[in-house]
Amino acid sequence: MRREFLKNIRRVVIKLGSRVLTDDSGSLDGTVIRQLCSDVAELRMRGIQVVLVSSGAVAAGRNALGMPERSGTIPQKQAAAAVGQPRLMRLYQECFEQHGLVTGQVLLTADDLASRQRFLNARGTLEALLAAGAVPVINENDTVTVAEIKFGDNDNLSALVTNLVEANLLLILTDIEGLYTANPAIDPTARLIPLVRSVTREIERAAGGSGSSVGTGGMATKVAAAKKAARYGVPTLMAPGKRPGVIGAALAGTEIGTLFLPADKGLNRRKHWIAYTLRPAGKVLVDAGARTALLEKGTSLLPSGIQAVEGRFERGSCVRICGPDGEEFARGVSDYGSAEIALIAGRKSAEIEEVLGYHYGDAVVHRDNLALK
Repeated sequence: MRREFLKNIRRVVIKLGSRVLTDDSGSLDGTVIRQLCSDVAELRMRGIQVVLVSSGAVAAGRNALGMPERSGTIPQKQAAAAVGQPRLMRLYQECFEQHGLVTGQVLLTADDLASRQRFLNARGTLEALLAAGAVPVINENDTVTVAEIKFGDNDNLSALVTNLVEANLLLILTDIEGLYTANPAIDPTARLIPLVRSVTREIERAAGGSGSSVGTGGMATKVAAAKKAARYGVPTLMAPGKRPGVIGAALAGTEIGTLFLPADKGLNRRKHWIAYTLRPAGKVLVDAGARTALLEKGTSLLPSGIQAVEGRFERGSCVRICGPDGEEFARGVSDYGSAEIALIAGRKSAEIEEVLGYHYGDAVVHRDNLALK
């Protein structure tokens, strides 16, 4: 099965965690990075394009500045990123130059991908880098990001980049073998799960918190990233990043790590962007009939099925769509603002202009701008 899924890979996003890229002292591990770059060079020789999503800047900067791990104010962490990012890129540049490859640095914030124009600009830049034969190295712009515009972790960023560049595979390299039935650090009976057909609640419960003092992501964030990639129709492979030759072995179909299969029905690029990249500004609660129509019939969200609206937002904002039980089952770009929706909730589409005095369309969220979760 692995060889079947991996035999036609032509573009891969490889996420490298801080724990993989640093040694026990928190310094960048040159030996591991050189090996990983060599593995990437081999893929390039086989005609496979590679985009790296690399952590490690903050950890490298902390070490250089003598800061203790997991400490400091936000400005101190941003300062560590400012020091560590050029050190990280210099090492990548030196390693890839030995194989005749050029690297390109791309720093992003969540706002960059939430803006449709900047999303398209980022896509164009990355496509140009890949067409020129370069290896893009992407990281979050930690020197300027704050909580409101952060991706949260590079696992999440790697899943969004998979959609951005239309990759065929997401390869997450971590400091353990893969996904286990329980935390292997505390449970000796924990077993490696080699194949995940679908990310169920049981799989999500099996994923624990972060076990690393130098990174922000844990197993839960990696499983969440795999779930997002699966919704785009892309498999995810989680593998031990410090193992020599792991990248080549993984793409060759060797039984290593955990393979997450793609969803049977994936979202297109725009709907994936709506579901996972845009930040919801509010919530629209619908009745059971509207939920059934959206889930089973693929209809647009009409005002007649809306029971209430929560939050304040303008037309064009992303909203959570929740059923009578309050559970979110979809997200969409609203054609009306929250104040307008409050006035037309429960009304027929033909009454919108009568109530508001104007009319943007019959649907509050058109089906082309709606993504089921």
